[in-house]
Amino acid sequence: MPQGSATEGRQIGARPAGPVIDAPRLRVAIARLSRWLRRHELAGLTPTQLSALATVDRIGPLRLGDLAAAEGIAPSTLTRLVTVLEERGYVERCPVPGDARASTLAIAPAGHAALELIREQSTILLADRLATLTAEQRAALAAALPALEQLADTDPRDPRSGTRPS
Repeated sequence: MPQGSATEGRQIGARPAGPVIDAPRLRVAIARLSRWLRRHELAGLTPTQLSALATVDRIGPLRLGDLAAAEGIAPSTLTRLVTVLEERGYVERCPVPGDARASTLAIAPAGHAALELIREQSTILLADRLATLTAEQRAALAAALPALEQLADTDPRDPRSGTRPS
């Protein structure tokens, strides 16, 4: 690793005498597993479309600007993304009472069904992959789940932080 790199010296420990965790290695492993799970284009959605659909499902009806902020994407990108979701019948635009120019985005029954199918199929794929591990490896992952959930749920810079999807 080049000297002065962003990851230099980023190994962490639970406490000074605790085990050392190789943060770059953990990041790469999580990213590779995440990419593998997303590679299966379930319901024909891109990862960005799937994320936006899941946010609408989780938060409920919301304005497009709020969805763009929650997803961290530009409004112009969101407009194209929402058009695709609408065309597939996954979301519906609903007028805002008292504001003729504004609308909210709500999950449609087809969108909810698509998310449930994606979650079910992704869980099956992951369970099949977990079955290839040894009992000791599965036990280590089971023991690490609370820490991984905490890492995933508590980024104060992420507006979606603390709301773990099912």
